[in-house]
Amino acid sequence: MDLLHLQNGSDIRGIAISTHEHTANLTQENVQDITKGVINWLCQNPVLHEKYQQGTLTIGVGRDSRLSGPSLSQTFRETALAFGVNIIDFGLATTPAMFMSTQYEQFKTDAGIMFTASHLPFYFNGIKIFSQTGGAEHEDIEYILTHTQTPQSQHKGNLQYHSILPTYAKDLVQKIQQGCTLDTPTPLKDMHIIVDAGNGAGGFFAKEVLAVLGADISGSQFLEPDGNFPNHIPNPDNKEAMESIKQAVLRHQADLGIIFDTDVDRSAVVTKDGQLLNRNNLIAILSYIVLSEHPNTSIVTNSPTSEHLKNFIHSLGGKQVRYISGYRNVINRAIDLNNSGTDCQLAIETSGHAAFKENYFLDDGTYAVAKILMLLPRLLDKQTSLSDLIATLKQPAQTQEVRFKLEIENYQQYGRQIIDNLRQKDIVGFTLNHDNEEGVRFDVHSPYGSGWFLLRMSLHEPLLVLQIENDEKGYIPAILRELHQFFNDYTHLNQEKLIALL
Repeated sequence: MDLLHLQNGSDIRGIAISTHEHTANLTQENVQDITKGVINWLCQNPVLHEKYQQGTLTIGVGRDSRLSGPSLSQTFRETALAFGVNIIDFGLATTPAMFMSTQYEQFKTDAGIMFTASHLPFYFNGIKIFSQTGGAEHEDIEYILTHTQTPQSQHKGNLQYHSILPTYAKDLVQKIQQGCTLDTPTPLKDMHIIVDAGNGAGGFFAKEVLAVLGADISGSQFLEPDGNFPNHIPNPDNKEAMESIKQAVLRHQADLGIIFDTDVDRSAVVTKDGQLLNRNNLIAILSYIVLSEHPNTSIVTNSPTSEHLKNFIHSLGGKQVRYISGYRNVINRAIDLNNSGTDCQLAIETSGHAAFKENYFLDDGTYAVAKILMLLPRLLDKQTSLSDLIATLKQPAQTQEVRFKLEIENYQQYGRQIIDNLRQKDIVGFTLNHDNEEGVRFDVHSPYGSGWFLLRMSLHEPLLVLQIENDEKGYIPAILRELHQFFNDYTHLNQEKLIALL
C-alpha cells in the first residue's frame, strides 16, 4: 500500500473520520503499517536495533483531544506490542510533552509518538514522531512510509500506562519559578491570567501550572478536551480564536490571556488592554526576551514577516534571518547557524511555532508562554507592560492574504513558473526585495502606498499564497488589481478569491 500520500512535510496527516465530503485515508490498517515503519526506522540505529532484539525498545504514545485519537493510538499500541516493542501509553498529552518523554529519566523512551493534526477540522488526524535527538525530518517520514515490512522479534512487548502531563507541568512550574528569580514559589500571585485551550490538550496549563504559581485563573475557557472543537478553531493564527481570548481578557479585566493550539506546540497571548501578541508581535516579544539574555544573537523567522519586525530586531542589536516557511525548516536553519559558529537562540514562525536553543530547539507553546511569564513580575515591579516592550514596533495600516488554487496536476512546477515570471516583471512601484529565500517578495511604493508583498507556494497544498502589508490605508486594492492583470495570463490559477476583493 502506498502511504506517501499521508506525508505532510515532517509529519504524517490524513482524514481519520469519513464525512459526506471526505473519505478516510488515515485508517487503522494504515496505522498498523506506519507502526511497522516506525520500528524499522528506529532499528536503523544499531543501539536501538540491539535493544529491539533484546526486547527493551520502548516507545511512548500520546494523543490530543481528537475523536479518532483513542482508536488510532490503540491500533499503534497493539501493533507495536505484537511486534515486541514496549509501550508507555500516556493518553492525553501534548506534542512537546511527547518529546520530553524521551528526556525525562522516569520514562526515557526511545521514541515519542503523538497523534495530532494541530488545528485542522475534527475529521483529520496525524502523527508526529520524536527520537531522543529531536523530531523526525522529511526524509525520516518518507522512510517510515516506505519501509513497512514486518519487523522480526522473538519478544512480546510490555504495556504501561502513565500520565505525562503532571510531570511536564511540574517541570514548567520549576522553570518559571527559577526564571522569575523571586524568592517565592508563587511568583504570579495577584495576577489574573486566563487560558483558552480551544478544547484541545492545553487545559492542564491553567490549574497545573498557573494556579500552582499563584495566578487567578478565573474566566479561563474551553479547557475541557473535546474533539468536536465546538467553540472555535484552536489556532493562535486564527482571527476568530484570537478575538475570543481577547474578549475574555477584556470582559474579566485579566492581566493576560493565553491561547494554545490543539497539541500545544503553538501559542499566543493577549495583553490586559487587548493587544494581540501573535504573528509579528509574538516574534517581537520573544526576540526582546532572547536579546536581553543573549545580546547580538540571530533570530530565524519564516519569510512572511514585516520589514518593521526586521527593523525592531535590529534596533535591539539582533539580526533577523528570514527563511523558508515550515517549522522544521526554520528550526533546522537555526541549528545550522549554530553549527557554523553563528549564535542563534530562537527559531520562530508567524504561525506561533517558537523553538529556543536552551529548550532542545523544541517548538513548544507552553515554553514560549513560560518565557513571557518569567518576565511579568519584573514588568509589574517596574510598572510597565508587555505592550510597552514592543511600543517601537511599527504596525501596518492594512494587511491582506489571498490563497489561489492551482488547478493543474503538476501544480508545483506551474506555481514556481508564475513566481519566476513575476520576479522578472518590471512594474513601476514594485521593487524586488532580495532579502528573501521563499517565493518572490517586492517592496511597494508610490503609486501603491508603502509596504511589501510576498507570493509563495503553500507548503503542502496546491495553492499560491499572497501576503500584503501596507503602511497607508486604501492601497491594497490597487496592488491586487495590478497583480490580477498579471495573473490573467495563467488559466490554471483560480483568481476567484482575489476578484471578490476588488
